[in-house]
Amino acid sequence: MLHQYFNKKSGSIFVMTDDLQKNQNQFEIQDYLVKILWNRGNTPINLQIDAVWLKLMPNQIITLTFLHHIVYEKNASSQVTAFIFNKEFYCLQQHDDEVSCNGILFFGAQSIPLIDISGEEKHKFDILYEVFLDEFNQKDTIQGQMLEVLLKKMIIKCTRIAKLNVYPENPNNSQVDMIRKFNLLVEIHFKTLKKVGDYANLLCKSPKTLSNLFIINKQKNPQQIIHDRIILEAKRLLNFSEKSSKEIAFELGFAEASHFAKFFKNITEYTPIEYRKRFL
Repeated sequence: MLHQYFNKKSGSIFVMTDDLQKNQNQFEIQDYLVKILWNRGNTPINLQIDAVWLKLMPNQIITLTFLHHIVYEKNASSQVTAFIFNKEFYCLQQHDDEVSCNGILFFGAQSIPLIDISGEEKHKFDILYEVFLDEFNQKDTIQGQMLEVLLKKMIIKCTRIAKLNVYPENPNNSQVDMIRKFNLLVEIHFKTLKKVGDYANLLCKSPKTLSNLFIINKQKNPQQIIHDRIILEAKRLLNFSEKSSKEIAFELGFAEASHFAKFFKNITEYTPIEYRKRFL
C-alpha cells in the first residue's frame, strides 16, 4: 500500500510504500530523494547499486541517497518497504546535529550500510512501522511534524545499529564522531581536496594524528577513503553518463586527463576506456 504526505507550500514529500516496484515510477520525476529500504519479507532481495549487485536479506535495512543508481530485481521489490523523502521534508545535512547520521548512513559512509534488525530490535521496528501507518491516516495540521519525529526516530535507531556494526568496541566515543566528520568532508570536497593533510587542516588535526585515529578504530586509512570516493564517482560517470574520459577527469579535479587515467588504472587495473567497454 502507498502512503503519502505532501505539503504544497513547502514542496516537502514523504512516502511509505510496501510495493516499491509498483510505485517506483511516481518517484522518478522527483530529484534529491533519500530512500530507506527495509526487507520485511522472508527471502533475500537482489538490488543493483551503482552497477554492483548486493543481497538485502530479510530484516535488513539499507540507506540510499539520490547519488546512488538503483536497479531493482524484477518482481522482488514488492517485498521492500520503502521510506522516501526529499530535503524539503527533512534535510539531513541541515539537521545532522539532531541525528548524527551523515558519514555513517548517508553522504560519506565508507560503504553502503546493511543494517540487521533482529530479536528485540525487530519488535521495536515493527511497532514503529505500525505507528507510521497510524500517523499517515491522521489528516490534520500537525501530521507533517509527527511524521518527521517518527522519521528521525528511525534514522537514529539505524545509526546506532550501524555504529555498533562498524565500531563494535566503542561506538559512541569522540574518535568515531571525528571519523564520521572526516567521511562527510570527503563527500563534500573529494573533487578538490585529495590529500589527507587537506582534511586534517579542516579538522584542526595533524595528518599523523588523523591517520592514527583510523588505525586505532580498525578503519581504512584516510588516503584510501579519499581515493575510493574519487573512484566511485568516476565509475558512476563512466557507467551512467556519456561524458568522455577527459570530461570526467576535469570534473573530478584532475589537471590532465592522463593523470586521471593513470590514477584510475593504478586502483582498478583498467583505464577508464577499458572499464567502460568491459562493464557496460
